[in-house]
Amino acid sequence: MLIIVSDIHLGDETCGKSISPNAFALFSERLGELAYHASFRSDGQYKPVEKIDLVLMGDILDPLHSSLWLDGKPGSADYLRPWSDPSNPRYAAKLQQVTRAILRENQLSVGMLKRLAIEEIIRLPPALKGAPDSDSRERIPPRVNIHYMIGNHDWFYHLPGKDFDAIRQELIDAMGLSNPANNFPWEISEHEPLQDVFARYKVYGHHGDKYDRFNYDRERGRDFGTLGDVFAVEVLNRYPVAVAEQFGDELPQAIVSSLRMLTNVRPALATSLWITGQIRQHAGSSALEKKLKKIWDQVSEEFLQVDFVREADKAFQFDLVDAMELVVKVSKKASFKTINDLMLWIRNKMWEGEISYANHALREPAFLDNSARYVVYGHTHHHEIIPLDAEGEPPYEESQIYFNSGTWRSYYDLAVRDPKAQKFVPYQSMTYLTFYDAEERGERHFETWTGAFV
Repeated sequence: MLIIVSDIHLGDETCGKSISPNAFALFSERLGELAYHASFRSDGQYKPVEKIDLVLMGDILDPLHSSLWLDGKPGSADYLRPWSDPSNPRYAAKLQQVTRAILRENQLSVGMLKRLAIEEIIRLPPALKGAPDSDSRERIPPRVNIHYMIGNHDWFYHLPGKDFDAIRQELIDAMGLSNPANNFPWEISEHEPLQDVFARYKVYGHHGDKYDRFNYDRERGRDFGTLGDVFAVEVLNRYPVAVAEQFGDELPQAIVSSLRMLTNVRPALATSLWITGQIRQHAGSSALEKKLKKIWDQVSEEFLQVDFVREADKAFQFDLVDAMELVVKVSKKASFKTINDLMLWIRNKMWEGEISYANHALREPAFLDNSARYVVYGHTHHHEIIPLDAEGEPPYEESQIYFNSGTWRSYYDLAVRDPKAQKFVPYQSMTYLTFYDAEERGERHFETWTGAFV
């Protein structure tokens, strides 16, 4: 049995809010039920499954969204950011500090994963004449192998070197992972045991960030920072900090709380819409809006002056940097409304983080050579099941399907009917995918579960 989840985004609570530990308790309970039903084989006989592979497919921990990266000021000796040189000894130390803060804030959640791995949670009744012996006191724990893959918010755990091995080992110990300390893969081809697991279930998958140029640099590869990283740290993480520093206790508490939720806003480029919507709802003061707007201008201008951003600005091309620069230059004399209009235009013209990545699945080699029946991405946070192709006669036993593994996340999602109306819908979301081999679950091939709650 293969389980895939992604985009849990456990953070250190300095920027945004992680999903409740109750989600992990629910998942553990459901995993036990799935293992029990998977133990009924294709011949109708009951035989307890011996092994479960749980793949955490990127953005599980979120060290990117932490205000701890803001400790050093530009130009100071202790200045360090996610896009700084990882060979700097202070880089691994900072990542370790952030990682430990995340583990500390999410002890119950990560602890539940470890309990799965050390066989404390799932207990299956033994078989008796091809049926579950529910009267027996004996219970059989299947082995749960938890595999960690990285995405664009936890790409740091892909960096090579002994200092990063030590950080990965802390994650292995805390979460019960089966990875070796020197290998948290981005692609399944980087880790042979994981490649074998996917092949067994005829699945191919990766996080999906490679198709988002804002969050993946196609020229430099996955071991480098991106414009998305700079935007996350210098705008989304920094703005609430800058507001708190300048206003202190003067702001309405509702606005303070809402600004700390900037990292939970989707899409990320809609943050200015969120800010103006919260001001309108909780303050109703044009004077306050102007003050907050001034801080936004300052933060945005400083974002554009970051060396990494300037270096990413390609000559003779209108790119993401130029679009963001246009927003900042106009914003100095414009209202938040003008910024909002420009942000919507940028999103439509420049943003490649489209809702569906199904078209990319059609070009995967594993799809084209038929080695995979199922192609799985994460990253977009939008759960999908999309048929790609089918061969033979109905019911098309050789069908190929694209899945998106969704997210486990607290959200404020921009309503699509009229984005200018600044309407955000709050909810928590949770999705997982399950795949079975030919002998498990009475020949059922897959099942998925997705839920949302307020």
